[in-house]
Amino acid sequence: MKKTGLFLAVSFLTFLSLGSLAMVSYQPDLKRQLTETYTSILEYTGKNKADELPEVELVLEEIFIPPDLKSFKGRVRKDYYSKHLNAAEKNGPTLISDENQLLQLIEDGTLVEVKSGRGYEVEKLTHSHPYMTQEAKKVLDELGQTFEVLVGEGSFFTVTSGTRTADQQKKLTRRNRNATKGNSSHSYGVSFDISYIRFNGEKSWDYKKQKQLEKVLRHFQDEGKIYVIKERKQNCFHITVR
Repeated sequence: MKKTGLFLAVSFLTFLSLGSLAMVSYQPDLKRQLTETYTSILEYTGKNKADELPEVELVLEEIFIPPDLKSFKGRVRKDYYSKHLNAAEKNGPTLISDENQLLQLIEDGTLVEVKSGRGYEVEKLTHSHPYMTQEAKKVLDELGQTFEVLVGEGSFFTVTSGTRTADQQKKLTRRNRNATKGNSSHSYGVSFDISYIRFNGEKSWDYKKQKQLEKVLRHFQDEGKIYVIKERKQNCFHITVR
């Protein structure tokens, strides 16, 4: 039985070969095409395939795991404004003087737009812009994720101020005596404000959530990621990414 199967297989292959040979013999174009194809295959298999493959750079994205702060205790400490300004000058791209410079930094990707994310929302800004450096946005994302894990799924705080040009800062100083005179850390793309009376989209004096937000900020202070000032007249925490 095995011999019969082998005989049939050999006969089929022989018949197929003869048919292909006859086709090639009577069709010169087909013969040429087959020859070119076989030659290309042989040449390809004779090369080092690894040399032909483009080099691929593997970029491993860092995954942030929110810390468990349920048993963590601590209130934010006041980091003097000089530290905020020094960090802004060091980590920001430059002092953003006006709208044209701001737009240029956005266009070249130095500043990225900040929209509401996990654990935070960005309110409609009137005296600043929802843009910051990629590193500053990364830290804001981490703050939001940590806050949501601590308080509960779906909980979020509110960002009330982002990047402010030097021109905007001057105008704000004229209207608001509490606004920083001279250069502001907001004008470098690494500072933002977080309200401590607005949670989950509502304005309210929620003491418990305020303490939980302080826990998160104090932890990030201890990690050396941010500087913080509690601005009581503005009801917000002023944050600068280190």
